[in-house]
Amino acid sequence: MPDVNSSSDPTPRRVVCLCAAWCDTCRDYRATFDAAAAAHPQWQFRWVDIEDEADLVGDLDIETFPTLLVADGAALRFFGPLAPQPQMLARLLGGLPTDGPGLTAEPAVEALMKGLLAATRP
Repeated sequence: MPDVNSSSDPTPRRVVCLCAAWCDTCRDYRATFDAAAAAHPQWQFRWVDIEDEADLVGDLDIETFPTLLVADGAALRFFGPLAPQPQMLARLLGGLPTDGPGLTAEPAVEALMKGLLAATRP
């Protein structure tokens, strides 16, 4: 399954999982994340290995896996660790606002969001 789902929406919701290949929890969580991507084809899902894509992650320090970033275009909706359970991801995705101002993010998170936007522009 590809990491990014296509969408015709110019500012689709992005769901990014920040993990590491060496992390057993991440490996187990990948199936849950891929199932959510299949259930929401209108959204862009991306799996980011923080070591393989260190240039994209930049100065962001991820201490807990999995850590999710959810954004509508440049509006941050969620950033933080999430219990690696399917019902937690479903509840998060179903309960986030889809309009209005986004959350305030630290500069390293803002840089990651800008990098993700640049990497997925047509």
